[in-house]
Amino acid sequence: MVPNVLSIAGMDPSGGAGILADCKTFAALRCYGAAAVTALTAQNTQGVTAVQLVPAAFVAAQLDMLFADIEIAAVKIGMLGSAETVTTVAESLAKHSAIPVVLDPVLAASSGDSLAVGDVAGAILTILPPLTTLVTPNLAEAARFAASPLPTTLAGMHRIAEQLHLRGFRSVLITGGDVDGATADDVFFDGATHRTFSAPRVKTRNTHGTGCTLSAAIAAHLAHGSGLGAAIEAAKAYVSGALAAADELDVGKGPGSLHHFHHFW
Repeated sequence: MVPNVLSIAGMDPSGGAGILADCKTFAALRCYGAAAVTALTAQNTQGVTAVQLVPAAFVAAQLDMLFADIEIAAVKIGMLGSAETVTTVAESLAKHSAIPVVLDPVLAASSGDSLAVGDVAGAILTILPPLTTLVTPNLAEAARFAASPLPTTLAGMHRIAEQLHLRGFRSVLITGGDVDGATADDVFFDGATHRTFSAPRVKTRNTHGTGCTLSAAIAAHLAHGSGLGAAIEAAKAYVSGALAAADELDVGKGPGSLHHFHHFW
């Protein structure tokens, strides 16, 4: 059977990030995508001009209806937007603790615009670690969670991964795509094993939604039954292919979307 994967995230109307990118990724990786919307955004490839948070009670209603009817094989969490929504999502996931959860702790858009109101980072650190199979912060998010300077080396990234593990996350993958170099290097730590996942850096300006896509791809592979290391490897290969084909798309005047369906089109 085709596994069902749930995205809990915000709406990017340009289609490059958020639940639209997640559901494209799920479909490309042979999963059925469902979504609970946490926020509406007015944005395009050049920036964000407005954010409208969905009331936490309505997020809870969406999740209650989905879990009551659909057998969910994996969950990907993206933008939550408020501490209240973090609490609501945690309460829902606690009822379904056997389902793998990939958390991409979105605090800002790739343009730098804030996507969080209040102390969302603090709420995530306090509530979500025990419910999360894997957390996938970028460098800025990881440094903020660890109250540490921005890491500039692999060794520094590994140290912050250890700190986040000590904060309660079972497994940590810090994505290093923002660091210049010939390769895009992500570092992993699960309390026992340090590992670096590397891929050749793809030269393209169309990188909008890379973090969303990676975390969604990991969730999709977990839904198919892959182990965590294999899921990360396969997801990283998928993202590399989506970046390599991204220039076939012409979406907006800023950094455009990855080509999620590069295997098929």
